[in-house]
Parts: sequence; C-alpha cells; structure tokens
Amino acid sequence: MRTYVYIDGFNLYYGAVRRTPYKWLNLHTLCTLLLPGYQIERIKYFTAHVQARPDDPDQSTRQQTYLRALRTLPNLDIILGHFLTNEVSMRLVQPPAAGSAFVRVIKTEEKGSDVNLAAHLLHDGHLGRYEDAVLLTNDSDLLEPVRMVRQDLGLSVGIINPHPHPSRVLVQQASFVRQIRRGVLAVSQFPPTLTDAIGTFHKPSQW
Repeated sequence: MRTYVYIDGFNLYYGAVRRTPYKWLNLHTLCTLLLPGYQIERIKYFTAHVQARPDDPDQSTRQQTYLRALRTLPNLDIILGHFLTNEVSMRLVQPPAAGSAFVRVIKTEEKGSDVNLAAHLLHDGHLGRYEDAVLLTNDSDLLEPVRMVRQDLGLSVGIINPHPHPSRVLVQQASFVRQIRRGVLAVSQFPPTLTDAIGTFHKPSQW
C-alpha cells in the first residue's frame, strides 16, 4: 500500500527525543522500522526554525545541521512554519504575600505546523497520492482531519505516538496506534559524518 508519513517535528522532539542521546535521527530508517511491510513513498516533516537563546546560543546552528542531514533523504520534504515570540504578563501559581501576583515572561509559540500538516494530509488524500497515511504526532488538534480522511475519503490513517500516553480522541479515530520505543530511536541514527552536494558535515558535538 502506498504510504505517506506526516511528522510533527516538535511533537516528536519533545515527546520522544529531547532527553535522549538520539537526536541525530534518520526519519526514513525510523519510519521503515516502525512500519514494516509498508511502501513508504513520501515523508513530510513539519517544523519551524528555532532561534538562539542566551542559555543555548548554538540551538539554531544544531537545528540547521540536522535539517541539512534530513535533506540527504531523497523521499523527505521539510515544510516550515514559524515562531512567534512575545513578552506577556502571566499570573504566578503561588503569588507572594506582598507585591504583584504577575510576572513578565517571554512566551515562544510555534505556529503553523499543525495547520500545514492537516492541509497536506487532506490535499494529498484528495489527490489520491496515498492509500495509507501515518501521522507521527500526539496532537489532538488533528482529530478532525484524521476523521475526514478516514470517513469521507475511506482511507487508512495510522498514528505513531511519540509520547508515553496516546491521545484518547486520536486513538478512537485512528486505524492503528503504535508507540516509539527507545530501542528503535537508538538504531535509527544517521552516521556521524554525512556528505551532500555542498560537502561533508558532521553531527553536532554537543547535543
């Protein structure tokens, strides 16, 4: 069955990868191991460019190196959203007896990836590009496009869940649900050194 895989990049990172040494992740290998027997024709990876922070000035450089590694995969597309950063006032859980109960914080929100993923899932389904769709996410906001593809288009939509517990509403609509196991992450790494049209590059030393 022709299969398209749609990966929510930040959901994958924060759900399964962030606190592991397995960030140099080959997404084609990961999908092949998690979906044996599926004909994976396309992988679409949805993310946004992060910005350097005072406590992590190399964050953006590491991400750009990883995106470069992903671009060596011939069947993978990177679809970018964007970040919004604003200074906002938020209430403290335990405000002090004297003084303000509010503090000013910098709030960063990733915007666009869930909408982009839903749009590509529906568009590709209507064009008949896949027979099976698989979403790597645990975002319950994607419930309606999953339901539409399954009920209106009559196509299979599986979920690969990167978090410890799957979304109950996605489980109810999905054709199947699978978990990402730490051992699969370990064997789905790029080699430390890669080569593309520009030249040779390496896995970030500190990550």
